Amino acid sequence: MALLENFFSFSLIDMLKYILISSAFYLIFHIIYKKSLASAKIQDKSISGNDIRREIYHSLVSSIIMTFLVVLIVNTPIVNSTLLYHTVSEYSILWLIASIPIGMFIHDTYFYWLHRLLHHKKIFRHVHLVHHKSNNPNPFSSYSFHMIEAVGEGLIIPLLLFIIPLHPFSLYTYLLFSFIINAYGHLGYEIAPQWFRNSFLFGILNTSVYHNLHHSKFHGNYGLYFRFWDRIMHTEHPGYIALYDTIQNNRFKK
Repeated sequence: MALLENFFSFSLIDMLKYILISSAFYLIFHIIYKKSLASAKIQDKSISGNDIRREIYHSLVSSIIMTFLVVLIVNTPIVNSTLLYHTVSEYSILWLIASIPIGMFIHDTYFYWLHRLLHHKKIFRHVHLVHHKSNNPNPFSSYSFHMIEAVGEGLIIPLLLFIIPLHPFSLYTYLLFSFIINAYGHLGYEIAPQWFRNSFLFGILNTSVYHNLHHSKFHGNYGLYFRFWDRIMHTEHPGYIALYDTIQNNRFKK
C-alpha cells in the first residue's frame, strides 16, 4: 500500500514539474514575448494545438513510467543494494554537490548511446519517431516519448543509484536541473547570453540550437548536456556553429 501511495505522490509531483516548467517556458517565450524575441526563434514554423496536445499526452505517460522506475528502486528492498544514502556526513558536502555534475556526465554518456540506438533504422519508426514528430520542438516536447523510450530514458536513475553514492537532495536537484536543461533544449528559442560564444563553455555545453538541429534534421547532435561525444564520434551537425552564430548575431545585431 505504501508503495502505491508513494508512486501516486511522486507521479503527481513529476507531472506537476513537467506542466509548470513547460507551461512557464511556453508562456514566456511563445506567447508573452513572442514578438520581441522573434530574432531568437530557431525555426519559422508555427506550432499547432494538436502538436501540443499530442506532446502533453505522451509526456504525462512518460512521466508515469519514469516515476514508476524510480519508486520501484527507492521504495522497495532493492534500495538496500543501491548507493543511496541519507546522512550527508557519510560522503561530505563536497560530494553532495559534486555528485550532481558527475551524474550528468554519466547520464550524457548513457543518453548519447541510447539515442544512437533509437536512431537505428529498425527501431526509429517504431519507437523514437514519436519524439521526432516534434520536428519544431517546444517545451512541451521534452518528455514526449514512446512508452519503450520512456523506459529507456527512465532507467538512468536506477543506473546512477547503483554506480555512485547519491543523497536524496542530490537526486532531486539533479532531476530538476535535468528537466530544466531538457526544456531549454526543446525551447525553440536560443537564449544563451552573448558572452557564451567566446567562452570555453561553448565547446562543452549543448544549446537550444544544438538540439533543435537534431529535431529538424533527424540526425547528428545526439548528446543531451554536452558536445564531447558528438565531437569524438564525428556526429555533430556540420551546420551547428554557423546557425548558432546567425541567430545570435541577429539577436545582438552584430
